[in-house]
Amino acid sequence: MSEGTVPLTAGAGQPKGLLQQMEELMAALNADLSALDADLQGTGGSGLRVGEEEAG
Repeated sequence: MSEGTVPLTAGAGQPKGLLQQMEELMAALNADLSALDADLQGTGGSGLRVGEEEAG
């Protein structure tokens, strides 16, 4: 299965409910954001805050 796809059936071949699909997508998004945050914290980020632009 490629990254970014969500199986539409549960283990027994039964369709998943919309709520379960949304919960799984939110959990995956949360994990991705946590990993991104850890990466940014580790590198110190760009030094810019949200809404600021780099002078140039």
